[in-house]
Amino acid sequence: MTTIRTDVSASKPPTQGSAARHAATRTARRREVRLLSGLGHLALACWALIVLVPIAWTFISSLKTGPEIFGNAWTMPKVLHFDNFSRAWTKAHIGKYMINSIVVVSLSTFGTMLFGSMAAYVLARYKFWGNRLIYYLFVSGLAFPVFLAITPLFFAVKSMGNLPVIGPWIGLDTRGGLILVYIAYSLPFTVFFLAAFFKTLPDSIAEAAIMDGASHTRLFFRVMLPMARSGLVSITIFNILGQWNQYLLPVALLQGQGAEDRWVLTQGIANISTSAGYESDWPALFAALTLAILPMIVMYAIFQRQIQAGLTAGALK
Repeated sequence: MTTIRTDVSASKPPTQGSAARHAATRTARRREVRLLSGLGHLALACWALIVLVPIAWTFISSLKTGPEIFGNAWTMPKVLHFDNFSRAWTKAHIGKYMINSIVVVSLSTFGTMLFGSMAAYVLARYKFWGNRLIYYLFVSGLAFPVFLAITPLFFAVKSMGNLPVIGPWIGLDTRGGLILVYIAYSLPFTVFFLAAFFKTLPDSIAEAAIMDGASHTRLFFRVMLPMARSGLVSITIFNILGQWNQYLLPVALLQGQGAEDRWVLTQGIANISTSAGYESDWPALFAALTLAILPMIVMYAIFQRQIQAGLTAGALK
């Protein structure tokens, strides 16, 4: 005869003491979450103030006169001086510099996204010898300060100017040379971000397209790129912001005689700042800063949801 033994302790309901301990643990965890959440919101509020206060002061100062700017910083202007913007646009040539920035940033962002997405797709979806080595070479570019590359870049772009036929278009003091450097400067982050994003895309759709006779090129441009739209939008915005605000590279590569006609917006604003020390046209300087800031704020406001969706999709698999 077989005797069946049961664990009496397992069948007993939890005692009042254990229930109290569980309740105390849950309460402590809730307090910890609330504390961390409160600290997080406090940090975000402080960061928002650090960012918004200088922007608001810039916008207000762009509508003031010189004496009002150096008076009480937070008083509203008695009269809104919109002529500051017209003076910055015409006299300081901000309109010309903004057009140069739009041309350079548009072409460099297009090249960055084209070459970066193709490289990231191959490194993320295809296995071959040297795959990881090439990927880590791209990633290592994130840790390389651009300040250390200024002198080699200067001589490299200068040497490219000696190439036959295309040299005059990609050498020093040319938009083409600056565009190529922008593309090279932005590729590491683009490849790093998009490679992680392409890994999250399902393999079944790619396999179905190949079985239907799609080539690798058609698979990439017609199937995978549309699926990666949110990630592409996010990294495009980041590249535009970084290239739009770039100052050191244009100063190093656009400095020769006659290069002023090809200056980008940051160089034009710096020139206003330099001349303002003598001409005291600070209202035009703040108006130029406002004109440089507003396009990026508007663009981020329009694509805010796509940026958040791309970052979230790239972090999850």
